[in-house]
Amino acid sequence: MVDIAADLSTLCFESGLADDEKKLLYLRARSAGLTFCGCAHAAFVCELIDSLSRFINLYYRCAIKRRTAKIRKPVAPGEDDDLRVGILGMGHLGKQLCLALLEKTKIKPSNIKISTRRPELAGTHTKKVECFFDNRRLAAWADVLFLCCLPSQIPKVCVDLCSHLAKHCLVYSFTSAIPVTKLAKLLGHDYILKPKYDVVSCDTVDVWLSCSPVATALSDPLLIEASCPLTMKGGISLGLNWVCAVLYILLNICTSASLGSNEALLLIKSIFKEKCGDTVQLNAHSFINSSYASSLLSDEPFPWISLTDAQIRETPLLRFLSSSKSVQQWVYLLLLPISVKLLCYTSSFTYPYAVLKTQ
Repeated sequence: MVDIAADLSTLCFESGLADDEKKLLYLRARSAGLTFCGCAHAAFVCELIDSLSRFINLYYRCAIKRRTAKIRKPVAPGEDDDLRVGILGMGHLGKQLCLALLEKTKIKPSNIKISTRRPELAGTHTKKVECFFDNRRLAAWADVLFLCCLPSQIPKVCVDLCSHLAKHCLVYSFTSAIPVTKLAKLLGHDYILKPKYDVVSCDTVDVWLSCSPVATALSDPLLIEASCPLTMKGGISLGLNWVCAVLYILLNICTSASLGSNEALLLIKSIFKEKCGDTVQLNAHSFINSSYASSLLSDEPFPWISLTDAQIRETPLLRFLSSSKSVQQWVYLLLLPISVKLLCYTSSFTYPYAVLKTQ
């Protein structure tokens, strides 16, 4: 479709602004950048969780037949065991996130559900996704639950959710005004991931003006690189705490599958090996305190890690990442393909199975 107003400067948005208002135009680009980065990082986490869980189900269950634990809660008859994603709230961010998940991940429409006060309107944008207004139903069903609601709605939403969240349900909050500690207290739940984006003034903020709609922009290599954690551009940054929390999610997935510490490390190190060879030396001390790591048996699972604590405290993993340039380089290489094609993971995930098979 051709934009007939493209060359008519008097019809553009900026033409109606006063000089003092034009000074605030950078806020428009910043808002677009935060939406894009939020959706890109969320989609990446979903793909990472789904791929890792599939790998454990398909490979470790074959290699270690004594294991009987399931990674996720049982599914109802007729349902599959794919990752189930719930989106609570269908404003601008919720719509962009849903479209990004549908178009840029392997998650099927039947595995995405939306709870919103106006489900009849949400359905016009996401016809293949089931929309309803029942927060409790969504919480009981989802493996990953995205909170895309306003800060003023959080207290009521938490009342709906608090007694219906499974321990292993990851709550991913976009509500920036509510600290993760307060959210954990309201929900009675510590498995929460909340990206904390920092913004600063810069001359490259306009890079984000071309990232709408998000699902289309996720195919732009320049925007993908600009959104990569640790090296983000356009005046937006995301610190190591988020990266640590994502890596602790990997560890918790292994723990919930009852994998021993050695097996979990083999799995996680295989991803490092694919990207950085043997330059990254991971062990139990990289994730948990030395006293606990020293007494941890090889066939004993890692302890369950509170994501809330991982984001507000100085963890062993945070110290490890902060002190190692090679690991930070790996993190950059790992997170760069944030368009969630994840071709790198499909090849690297065969490595630990091959190792175990020879033991």
